[in-house]
Amino acid sequence: MTHYDVHGVSIPALGFGTWQITGDAAREAVEHALALGYRHIDTAQIYGNEAEVGAALAASSVPRDDVFLTTKVWTDQMGAGRLGPSVDESLEKLGTDHVDLLLLHWPNDEVPLDQMLRDLDAVREAGKARLVGVSNYPAGLLRRALDVVPELATNQVEYHPFLDQSALLDVVRDRGMVLTAYSPLAQGEAVGDETLREIGEAHGATAAQVALAWLLDQDRVVAIPKASSASHREGNLGALDVSLTDDDRARIAALPKDHRLANPDFAPDWDA
Repeated sequence: MTHYDVHGVSIPALGFGTWQITGDAAREAVEHALALGYRHIDTAQIYGNEAEVGAALAASSVPRDDVFLTTKVWTDQMGAGRLGPSVDESLEKLGTDHVDLLLLHWPNDEVPLDQMLRDLDAVREAGKARLVGVSNYPAGLLRRALDVVPELATNQVEYHPFLDQSALLDVVRDRGMVLTAYSPLAQGEAVGDETLREIGEAHGATAAQVALAWLLDQDRVVAIPKASSASHREGNLGALDVSLTDDDRARIAALPKDHRLANPDFAPDWDA
């Protein structure tokens, strides 16, 4: 499996996302993902499943040091004096003394950017996170964040064949970061796309595998698809075996690139 070296830490390019998977289903899903060979697991405080992810890690025969583990700090924990204790709570739930990557989950205009980022980096300096980064930051805000903490490792954002992220990719590649793609299958919409399906048929692959292969084919892009079913978790790994042609890439590039799915009322100005 492809890995990216970011500030001396190896990040697997294909991970397993756990958004909207809770309770026993979350524990079972992560255990299964690890058994299949996934070594990158993504969770967040707001997902409500950190304890179940931790239980799966504990039950797995895969050593903790072999798993790249990400969690994210929710916006209500970014104020003064809150971020550090919230991370300690996350670590307790996850059953580990550190995560491999800690992210600010969304921008928060109510807390000074410098303060949030310095509090985040203090967790890294304390040894509780090997890498730190942000999520859902537009390109201009990402540049400002990098002025505060130059060694941010990633910006985790929505990215799939129907959404352009070229502005962010320019920043990420220039700074030696990675872009982590969530909702890489456009919340299931990629599965029904005719272009992706036709390309998949030519490769003996599914439309979902083609969408993931398109992301993984790009320099400095990591993908973390969620998969509630065992068959989808197994199927997503098949994307690693799909080799796209130049014609395939051109056809996917021609798809509309303005379809954003994650846009809550507290989202930032995406063009900022």
